[in-house]
Amino acid sequence: MGLRLRLRLPHKSSPRTPSHLLLCVLALSFFSFTALLLYKVDDFVAQTKTLAGHNLQPTPWHIFPRKSFSEATTYRILQCSYFSCPYNSVPHPNTLQSNSGSGHRTHQPQCPDVFRWIHRDLEPWAKTGVTKEHVNKAKANAAFRVVILSGKLYVDLYYACVQSRMMFTIWGILQLLNKYPGMVPDVDMMFDCMDKPIINRTEHQSFPAPLFRYCTNEAHLDIPFPDWSFWGWSETNLRPWEEEFRDIKQGSKKRSWDNKQPRAYWKGNPDVVSPIRMELMKCNHSRLWGAQIMRQNWAEEAKGGFEQSKLSNQCNHRYKIYAEGYAWSVSLKYIMSCGSMTLIISPEYEDFFSRGLLPKENYWPVSPTDLCRSIKFAVDWGNANPSDAETIGKRGQGYMESISMNRVYDYMFHLITEYSKLQKFKPVKPPSAKEVCAGSLLCFAEQKERELLERSRAVPSMDRPCRLPDADRNRLERLIQRKKQTIEDVRNMEMTRT
Repeated sequence: MGLRLRLRLPHKSSPRTPSHLLLCVLALSFFSFTALLLYKVDDFVAQTKTLAGHNLQPTPWHIFPRKSFSEATTYRILQCSYFSCPYNSVPHPNTLQSNSGSGHRTHQPQCPDVFRWIHRDLEPWAKTGVTKEHVNKAKANAAFRVVILSGKLYVDLYYACVQSRMMFTIWGILQLLNKYPGMVPDVDMMFDCMDKPIINRTEHQSFPAPLFRYCTNEAHLDIPFPDWSFWGWSETNLRPWEEEFRDIKQGSKKRSWDNKQPRAYWKGNPDVVSPIRMELMKCNHSRLWGAQIMRQNWAEEAKGGFEQSKLSNQCNHRYKIYAEGYAWSVSLKYIMSCGSMTLIISPEYEDFFSRGLLPKENYWPVSPTDLCRSIKFAVDWGNANPSDAETIGKRGQGYMESISMNRVYDYMFHLITEYSKLQKFKPVKPPSAKEVCAGSLLCFAEQKERELLERSRAVPSMDRPCRLPDADRNRLERLIQRKKQTIEDVRNMEMTRT
């Protein structure tokens, strides 16, 4: 019996504890899956391009130092890129227009004459229209692509832009959609965000690439678009345009014309590969050339809180000088806002509004040849004709006041609308493009950027955009010839004086 008992014992049923081996396998599987998931997420994030410049190389046609990101960015890139644009419907244009009977969207003033340049800028595509092939050709020189579909904005990123230009430019387009909801047509546009135009008129005459940027000139076909600084420029502490203009104009009233210093003044950065600015530095002699030329060090200004670079404190001279930088410079609008007689050193580039300036009416032309002597002549002429000089300065200030944000948005609206009429295809969202909304863009903004962006928000307008003037090529040609003749007359005055 004892033997039987011993033999039966192993066959008794008893509860079994979970296998430690199974637990180890499950734990290992979980950690392996987690590690793989994190790796895949990191890899996915490393390929996600952002408006802030993550995972973007600088434009190869204008190299600049890449932006560094000090903070952990994985969560931020995921949150801002994929989870910050909630679904929201955009009003249909017919819905908005139906309100016109109750007094909405009825006021429609005539646009400023400078808007006629929109027709001229788009002339290269007037006969052929804009095809997909045209747009694809422009991509070779584009930093990003903007596609608007049913009032929503989609952006395809190719290269980084210097500083915060891309972010503020795209914010401006978002505000246009907000100001005129449901009215901006579907469109597909290529943008470059660097300084110099690149679509050479001679080389691209037969098949021009439609590329939008901040400036252009007679030798190029690039289409000028309002620059980023109208919504602020965080790196130089510039606020949205209307705030800056208001304070500059107020600052210009601190001294009467008679009490302003009877000299020409310039303060800026000459170290931007600008031969004309380097030449201008030689004119820093109040008695000999009637000019005070100041070097601006933005790195030092940032350390000092920009206390020495407030534009509203720089309106104490009767004459202010505008000198182009690497190409055109955003400084022109701030210089002219002072109400001093602006001395513009013969510019090679033009932005969308500077083409409306007229020599001896709202600025004084200065020759880059024998620069210091030309500045001295302008100062002497102004001091000998103080009433005329003051009038020219006030007209320049008045012109800049006419370029309000309402008119900036109207220019954008009409440029996009006229361009969309030329499209020979229906725009579609590119596979790699992402929707951009206010939430996703602000999500990427640093504190200083966010403050400026928030302050430049546009609200839906109760008025329609201003009325675009008809195309009139002959009128623009007469204007161009008139400007050239006036500049030549001033040169002859200088030569006679010499």
